Amino acid sequence: MDDSNLPRPSFLERLTSWLSREPDNREELLELLHAAYENNLLDADALSMIEGVMQVSEMQVREIMIPRAQMDVVDINDPREEILPYVIETAHSRFPAVDGERDHVVGILLAKDLLRLFNEEDFNLRDQLRPAVFIPESKRLNVLLKEFRASRNHIAIVVDEYGGVAGLVTIEDVLEQIVGDIEDEYDYDEAEDNIISEDPGDADAAETVVAWRVKAQTEIGDLNQVLGVHLPDDEFDTVGGFVTHAFGRVPKRGESIEIAAFRFHVLRADSRRLHTLRVERLPHNGFL
Repeated sequence: MDDSNLPRPSFLERLTSWLSREPDNREELLELLHAAYENNLLDADALSMIEGVMQVSEMQVREIMIPRAQMDVVDINDPREEILPYVIETAHSRFPAVDGERDHVVGILLAKDLLRLFNEEDFNLRDQLRPAVFIPESKRLNVLLKEFRASRNHIAIVVDEYGGVAGLVTIEDVLEQIVGDIEDEYDYDEAEDNIISEDPGDADAAETVVAWRVKAQTEIGDLNQVLGVHLPDDEFDTVGGFVTHAFGRVPKRGESIEIAAFRFHVLRADSRRLHTLRVERLPHNGFL
């Protein structure tokens, strides 16, 4: 029978038939989603969030936690005259409360509890603490998010394999992996938060690996100033643009590239752009 005279399926019919195939693995599913986006069946935000949900199911707490050295904590032994200005300055709603040292977390202090009771004469900070939740570095983010929702808890203390405090993670940190950066009134126009040192070691020692957590929108000039190098900024304005050009494509989360004396490791990205990088100084001599 001659099929040449039969009506050809429309583009939408062909696309629907192709999308109706059941993907056999994660890569095929992503291909289908990207095809849907390219054909205007999904908008960019929806695609980004779906990719974020898929990433959350694979990521562990250690990949997004705030490192121990960067935690803003309240020491219950400090005088009240020092605690209130510190709470106001840091502008968090919740603080890990420690007893003398960061490994001894005794609870979580809510700023609203502190402010409500601060003028009372018989003020006892320990009595105002909420129980702290401790989780391992290896916990997957989708499991943690489910636990956050079930317990209505918003913060957890991350511990390493020896039981020491490794950092903290909040429900906002997890949600940002799905919906992107969540900015509040304290995030606005704070460029100094774009580059955060993760290693208190001597940055001038060539044998010491020093690391920074860097937002992809950070201007190259700002990174040059912190690292003491001279990344070219004549073609690209941001670190994300520079790294994407070095890869020759938009890299995926977990990929790394070495550029002169530094390793750029992708912490968070979607199909269109980079969000967060970890920049490590390699343990050898040489600079850009």
